[in-house]
Amino acid sequence: MFNFEQILYKKGYIHQTEKKFSDSRPNLNFEMDINNQNNVLKGYNMLLYFAGSTIMFEPNEECITDFWTKGILRNLPVSSSNPTFMKAASQLRDSCADPDFSAKKMHEDFQRLFNEKGKALAPAFESAYRNHTPPGQKPETVTDFYKSYGWESKFRGRINDDHLGVEILFLTLMIEKYLEFDDEVCKREMRNEIKRFIRKHILSWIADWNKDVQIHSKTMSFKGVGTLILACSEDIITMFSEVDCTSRKVKN
Repeated sequence: MFNFEQILYKKGYIHQTEKKFSDSRPNLNFEMDINNQNNVLKGYNMLLYFAGSTIMFEPNEECITDFWTKGILRNLPVSSSNPTFMKAASQLRDSCADPDFSAKKMHEDFQRLFNEKGKALAPAFESAYRNHTPPGQKPETVTDFYKSYGWESKFRGRINDDHLGVEILFLTLMIEKYLEFDDEVCKREMRNEIKRFIRKHILSWIADWNKDVQIHSKTMSFKGVGTLILACSEDIITMFSEVDCTSRKVKN
């Protein structure tokens, strides 16, 4: 049976040139060496690749078979003591064991939640949940953030820049860049930018979005995916904040 990483390679969620991830599951605790930190981040990137693609494109039969029917989602590539992550892992395990699970129900749920134009019950767009700008402030759009890095979504013109799946794709690219840096100054700056992006363009609205997913989803599958995105975003912020705190203590 394929493990989680092998399935992501197979589906094209992870480029073949990336370094293989260990079969063991690193735990998110913050007294860890740099290699373990990097492995944890690679694990979160795998989960984000998977979850972002699942809400952006309706899962096909092969994807459903590999991740749900074969039970790949019973064993995620990282573990965490974050209650939100623990809930996501539990929901995804339950979705694999659901006796009423079917590809047809997942297809119907995807359409109801994300794809019915003007009638989606949990539209995965930042603009659907963030429509208030404080007086006197000029809003920085997510497109502005992308442009500051010279990045343009390959889906532009087909999928709006503020779709959560596109935002997650950009986040994973930022994390990949962070993992490439050896210089601590560059890594610190990228950590700050990643935290800024998550806080401003993901955590600022996905709790409300996930509430809608939990209320309206008829499958445990999408409930688990929604909670997983929230949990990974929270954990990356926490991890980077702890790394910065540790770095300051070492300097002092």
